[in-house]
Amino acid sequence: MNERELAVLRDTFSAFLSHHGAPCPEADRLVELLSPCCRERLDFREVCENLYDGIHIADGEGRVLFINSAYTRTTGIRPEEVLGRKVADIEAEGKLYKGSVTALVLEKKTRVNSVATIFRLNKEVLVTGTPVMDEKGEIRLVVTNTRDFPELKRLEQRLLALTEESKKANEELSYLRMQQAGNKRLIYRSPAMAAVMETIKRIAPTDVTVLITGESGTGKELVAGEIYQNSDRQGRPFIKVNCAAIPAELLESELFGYEPGAFTGARKAGKAGMFELADTGIILLDEIGDMPLALQTKLLRVLQQRELMRIGGTKPVKLDIRVIASTNKNLKEEVRQGRFREDLYYRLNVVPVELKPLRERREDIPYLASHFCETFNKKYGKQVQISPDGMALILEYRWPGNIRELENLVERMVVTCPGNIITRSQVFSSLDLDGLCIGAETSGDLPLKQRVAAYEREIILQTLEQNGSLRKAAAALGVDHSTLVKKCQRYGLETGKLVGENIHHRGD
Repeated sequence: MNERELAVLRDTFSAFLSHHGAPCPEADRLVELLSPCCRERLDFREVCENLYDGIHIADGEGRVLFINSAYTRTTGIRPEEVLGRKVADIEAEGKLYKGSVTALVLEKKTRVNSVATIFRLNKEVLVTGTPVMDEKGEIRLVVTNTRDFPELKRLEQRLLALTEESKKANEELSYLRMQQAGNKRLIYRSPAMAAVMETIKRIAPTDVTVLITGESGTGKELVAGEIYQNSDRQGRPFIKVNCAAIPAELLESELFGYEPGAFTGARKAGKAGMFELADTGIILLDEIGDMPLALQTKLLRVLQQRELMRIGGTKPVKLDIRVIASTNKNLKEEVRQGRFREDLYYRLNVVPVELKPLRERREDIPYLASHFCETFNKKYGKQVQISPDGMALILEYRWPGNIRELENLVERMVVTCPGNIITRSQVFSSLDLDGLCIGAETSGDLPLKQRVAAYEREIILQTLEQNGSLRKAAAALGVDHSTLVKKCQRYGLETGKLVGENIHHRGD
């Protein structure tokens, strides 16, 4: 490469880098670093031929010195049509193009952006002309970058489409995270739940590990959702894993992921585990008491070092994660039985949150029942209410399935209710009789004779509501009218209010 070509190379790089926002001295530095051997091998034509932009170089008089193949591709103008000719003469012919930027650069002695029209292809191109000055401040070269307008439009439209897709993806991701976090809210009035909520407010902004315990259906997942919603990680991933629902042989790969080819049937690209998916966010390990002992050791490492090792992996994966665990088991007893690691128990039990069963916080029951009734009214387009007698019976039930059972019961009654009032008899027929605990905290507190009497009372109430009169109710129960009257008196049932004031008017 001779000195002239080397100078052109430097000037071309200088103009090109300047156009793209890089400092011009980089071009000189690049050329200076070239060894004599490299100078012989490096050809500015070869460099320009590998640029995506169309390159058009003219001297200080506007005479075309060089065009690359990208320029020909963009404009359809071949080298033999322009090389050695002045751009002013070419434009004056009115055959190839209109709007030459080289003439404007020579006139203004500064960079110029313009739009040129290519007659041959009947299209417009975006042109940027950059002057290259000599030591005297005169223009020595004009380097022009040419871009295809349709291509720019296509790229712009593609960018807009990608931006829109990204926006939709972010909205969907936000929605899914909200769904994962849960859109249900905690409904409570009891002091026990008020104390739980006070604890949540204190611990949510921190990254402390939380262990939520309580019977099945007490709302452990809702409490985890409250912690997430009030934490500094809200809006980031919230991954829930039910350790009891995933087979033990698959749980390790689901939690910790695996490298390509780690085992037969593994994906060729490998797979990230739940912990990696939850990175920067929160992971809820539900039913942690059912996690196999072998995996408990691996989980302990995650909690201690905030890193994991994929199956088949050789390098640890760093994690920025908060862990919440929940269980309906007594983990202390599980530790004594050797089914749960003691060191893992203490790692998880940094802040314990215990949820009382519904039978021990009966203040919450009517508010929960009313809330569920309103929710399912909206869902099914109904206007159903629970009668006071029906609500009283709901309060007498011991709710072995806790909030989940109450929610399912209310949904069933709203859907099947023939009118707008859920009566006591409808509640009674929907409940599990073994769960009734009339007059006592649990059905086990009542002697058999009293339990039978409680059931008999409810059956009479239900039959009276269904039949509307004492005589019809007695016939339905297969007893004498006088027997039924005596039983009503024994159980303190006000039959007039139960089946209507007109009962007595009908001679019953």
